[in-house]
Amino acid sequence: MKQMPEEGKQLVACIPRLRRYARALVSDHALADDLVQDTLERAWNKLALWRSGSDMRAWLFGIMHNLHVNQIRRPALATVALEGDAFDLPVRASQGDQLEVRDLHSALQLLPGDQRAVLLLVALEQMSYEEVASTLDIPLGTVMSRLARGREKLRAQMEGAAAVPASVVPLKVVK
Repeated sequence: MKQMPEEGKQLVACIPRLRRYARALVSDHALADDLVQDTLERAWNKLALWRSGSDMRAWLFGIMHNLHVNQIRRPALATVALEGDAFDLPVRASQGDQLEVRDLHSALQLLPGDQRAVLLLVALEQMSYEEVASTLDIPLGTVMSRLARGREKLRAQMEGAAAVPASVVPLKVVK
């Protein structure tokens, strides 16, 4: 039996993180699984383009990000929904935890896509700013500003307030 090449082993080791990021990014388990499958298929077919010694995880996240952006740009195809969450495994959590997770998920979905992507890569995937900049092919300063704006909007959403930039101080009206 033929043994898998080292690059293939690295690719397989990244699958759990790809699934977690995809689920946070698209908020639907079936669509997230499809995104991961598309990412892995493209990565496997383009494995020769990966630079040995570079970060496989960042390369895969870049592929996933580009696929996700392309999916958003093209019109959605009609899909047939299966009954409920028949394939989801039950997870025991307290009611309060579920509500907080739901609120956080809703607040994340209200963020602009570019801010959400940076926030998820830094907070969920624990990538450095440099890794995020490389993955999304944007300048480091853009990563930092999107992250700051995304965090502020997320904080405001979670507190139920409108996002007010830190540099803007409301003026008192004197009568």
